[in-house]
Amino acid sequence: MNKKFNLVSLFVSAGLLVLTTISSNAQDKKTTTTQKVELDRTSLPIKTPSRQTTKELDVRNVTQPVRVEVKAPEGAPNVILVLLDDLGFAGTSAFGGPVSTPSFDRVANEGIYYNNFHTTAVCSPTRAAIKSGRNHQVNNMGFITEMATGLPGGTGEIPGEVAPVAEMLRLNGYSTGAFGKWHETAVWETSISGPFDRWPTRQGFDKFYGFLGGETNQWAPFIYDGTHPVELPDDPNYHFMNDMTNQAVAWMKFQKAMTPDKPYFMFFAPGATHAPHHVPQSYIDKWKGKFDGGWDAMRQQILDRQVKMGIVPKGTKLAPKPEAIQQWDKLSANEKKLFIRQAETFAGYLDMADYEIGRLLDAVEQTGQADNTMIIFVYGDNGTSAEGGANGMFSEMTYFNGVQETVEDMLKKVDKWGGPETYPHMAAGWAVMFDTPYSWTKQVASDPGGTKVGMAIRWPKGIKANGGLRPQFSHVIDIAPTILEAAGLPEPKMVNGVVQRPMDGKSLVYSFNDATAKETHTTQYFEMAGNRAMYHEGWYARTIHRAPWEQKPRRPLQEDIWDLYYMPTDFSLVNNLATKNPDKLKELQALFMKEAEKSFALPVDDRMFERLDATAVGRPTLLGNRNSLTLAEGMVGIPENSFLNVKNRSKTITADIEISADKTANGILIAQAGRFGGWALYIINGTLAYDYNFLGLQRFTVESGQKLTPGKHTVKFDFAYDGGGLAKGGLGTLYIDGKKVGEGRIERTQPGIFSADETVDVGIDLATPVVERIGAEAKSKFNGSIPKLVVEIK
Repeated sequence: MNKKFNLVSLFVSAGLLVLTTISSNAQDKKTTTTQKVELDRTSLPIKTPSRQTTKELDVRNVTQPVRVEVKAPEGAPNVILVLLDDLGFAGTSAFGGPVSTPSFDRVANEGIYYNNFHTTAVCSPTRAAIKSGRNHQVNNMGFITEMATGLPGGTGEIPGEVAPVAEMLRLNGYSTGAFGKWHETAVWETSISGPFDRWPTRQGFDKFYGFLGGETNQWAPFIYDGTHPVELPDDPNYHFMNDMTNQAVAWMKFQKAMTPDKPYFMFFAPGATHAPHHVPQSYIDKWKGKFDGGWDAMRQQILDRQVKMGIVPKGTKLAPKPEAIQQWDKLSANEKKLFIRQAETFAGYLDMADYEIGRLLDAVEQTGQADNTMIIFVYGDNGTSAEGGANGMFSEMTYFNGVQETVEDMLKKVDKWGGPETYPHMAAGWAVMFDTPYSWTKQVASDPGGTKVGMAIRWPKGIKANGGLRPQFSHVIDIAPTILEAAGLPEPKMVNGVVQRPMDGKSLVYSFNDATAKETHTTQYFEMAGNRAMYHEGWYARTIHRAPWEQKPRRPLQEDIWDLYYMPTDFSLVNNLATKNPDKLKELQALFMKEAEKSFALPVDDRMFERLDATAVGRPTLLGNRNSLTLAEGMVGIPENSFLNVKNRSKTITADIEISADKTANGILIAQAGRFGGWALYIINGTLAYDYNFLGLQRFTVESGQKLTPGKHTVKFDFAYDGGGLAKGGLGTLYIDGKKVGEGRIERTQPGIFSADETVDVGIDLATPVVERIGAEAKSKFNGSIPKLVVEIK
């Protein structure tokens, strides 16, 4: 009897299921049979053959089961999507800006670049939209995650029906990695308890190395590798921009070393140039003196370059800057000195980011696969930020707590600007300049200054070299369908068992090799916190409902004043046609309501800082109505939104501690946030103390009058809030074993937030120190034990 042994292999490639059978018999004769079966990639994961049972006893008498391996379509490109933060239309030198960006320029010059590419005007919404191909409110990202509400379109919870392109690619045989800023996870889902469904590693990425929130301290970030917090190195020169690039390059090279034929998708999203503007002094020094001319003169210089370079049409005029932006020539010498240093720091930050991105480009070349790597540069998730207000900020946390810093106070720290001792932002005048030729900035979804950014694509295999400018209207929601088409993949109708909502965006592949191709994205609504606009076939209607530096809307939504422009002949929006063509304006206003309704953008929510109060806007909180939390030593990295809200109310901290007989007690018992605002209960040289660090500007200390002895103790701090509104002070009292040992006034407290990413830690203070004399990280670790610590609010 002849015995057969069949080897069956199966892999998924392109639109086919390829089944190869190699058979050998006793005479060692081999036959090969290949069968190709049509494959449905519109339902992910790709359905593969079911397992079969057998009645055969002897393994030698059966055919080896089919091995299934899903592969990307043959020739599918690697894809790198680079998304910078808070950088407007004039942010790159390729778009006429004052800061040289050779990496962006390199991609633009070797590929194509778009001068009519739009974002949503704010961080989280743009990030969700660019990865999903759907409008931001379809993603439930009506605003940043920290200001989510209970209303559909604004909950901050990305629904299963809008699967991100990363997941589509992963399920089609791509490796996927995300590095840098995320800012798409609902804030009550960011603790150790999860759920982790909306963390990067369950939103399509095999690898994540970065931070979850809207910003991080670049000198001392709170970052994750997957879902695991990363311990920072003890390196005074550490900077996250450099670290994330190292991680991305290493991941990419490792992928190609192990599986050179498997394509990858990388999302590379630096924190730059979002505040805090943290950058080594060497980069700042490069731009010394380059901004002495001020924002008014430099706006005109930028526009002149843009016209000369063909980035904007000849005859384009500067749109008037907002009335709130000061005239440069009317500033005092001190104001100019401070503002110039702010711009030099911002320029250095952008310079560093572009340099690190250049290292990533070089690494692509080193893999030998640059020809089939599609690189998409979106240099800004919105316009440049004017959230620094009229004068900029030494600590950006002042913005979120309604505190105005003075020029005189900031000048005292001007030489340290951009270093670890600062958390800075720049004056709004610079934001308007970096958004030239437009009037407005980040947050203003109803002006290209808030939405339009530089975008470039290079893909030697798919785009002719030096393809030049593309003027077609385009939007971040066009990126995901572009990636799918370039990879030869259909848009899936089902992902992970959930029927998908069709993408709102249109692929840009049609424009890759045809600069004059008719635009396909002809209709787009814009809405952000009441600022809203409608684009349709070149016409653009808009209303300015609130400026970024204004605490309240200018007028009720129903009374907003709308403008009308025709973009093909009015690039910078200086010719308002509302009174000349009222019928067209009404048409676009009606179209806005129609499109907004379809995309969950109604009702319009123009609340701003009210949204920080979760209860007031219906946002869930991890702890719900609990008023106490029992912790213990080792419980660290608790995000502010996953902790009790201790602001604007009384609180009590009670800790059971044990001190060794051979040690003098020292270290943090519990700390929240860090150098730029926070509080801590600690022991220093055996003395119990409590510090309240008000925004890094003022410090209040309550200290006991006796030292702790070795052994077990119960220590307590009680804060009795004065009441009568927000940001009030109160009386702090310390107790050891029930005995009052210290008392003191804390005159000011932070009403809004402590930090964007620093955490609550028991037994240590991670990242930056609340208490400078204790320090942070290993230096702050308590040298006793804390079996129980209870925080209560009243």
